[in-house]
Amino acid sequence: MLGAIIGDIVGSRFEFDNHRSKDFELFAEGCFATDDSIMTLSVAKAIMETQREAADAPAADAGDAEEAFYARLRANAVYWMRSIGQHYPDCGYGGRFYWWMFITDNPAPYDSFGNGAAMRVSPAGFAARSMEEAIALAKAVTEVTHNHPEGIKGAEATAVAVYMARTGHTQQEIAAHIVAHYYALDFTIDGIREDYIFNETCQHTVPQAIECFLESCSFEDAIRTAISLGGDSDTIAAITGAIAEAYYGIPNTIRAQALSYLDDRLRPIYDEWEARYGMGQRAH
Repeated sequence: MLGAIIGDIVGSRFEFDNHRSKDFELFAEGCFATDDSIMTLSVAKAIMETQREAADAPAADAGDAEEAFYARLRANAVYWMRSIGQHYPDCGYGGRFYWWMFITDNPAPYDSFGNGAAMRVSPAGFAARSMEEAIALAKAVTEVTHNHPEGIKGAEATAVAVYMARTGHTQQEIAAHIVAHYYALDFTIDGIREDYIFNETCQHTVPQAIECFLESCSFEDAIRTAISLGGDSDTIAAITGAIAEAYYGIPNTIRAQALSYLDDRLRPIYDEWEARYGMGQRAH
């Protein structure tokens, strides 16, 4: 999950001022934790609270228990995204999500296929005990807002890539699965960089973010590749960073710098998550 937050923070100063090169300072003036980080942490909190509630619930038939778990997760995703997110009105929410977050008294899904579905979903890939569970968790936390098929597809592809990366699959195996089930990766980052433009849909950011990871040779290289593409830099780097963390781990110096951007409301959520799901320093 921290990989997504790092990608977001590093990319925050480039979202509307793209830097199409790998040569830049990772953390610099103008960097901050945007809605990508805040919503990622909110999803993580929703998953943890749902698991805690499920553990305390009376024993039930397996099918009933699973149905109840995902109903509870959907409700908790709405509650925690709004409860946490409303403390950060100026963090970069899109127009329809801002309405969902602050204006309506009935926060219902609104048929979105925006890349917000994928930027926040990485906790599903880290918490899952199987690929099927990664998909189910991703769908549940996504469809409360982004219930368009392309929104759910983008979230699922991201969660599956994270799950595969953290469970020992190679980059080639991850690529093959994404191509077979989600997106054609028939391009290279060098090949599209010059003409790639800002886009906030899953269809035109998730496959690009996954490709940034697939072409990388380290966590830092993945982040730099994502930034160099341009476009919606913080979200592309957040998606790439989540998968890269699962595959490579995160260098301690980058980890420490990123955590300094989390305030006293957000840092305890990360610490709780790390205590439950901490990956240590995985490396391939």
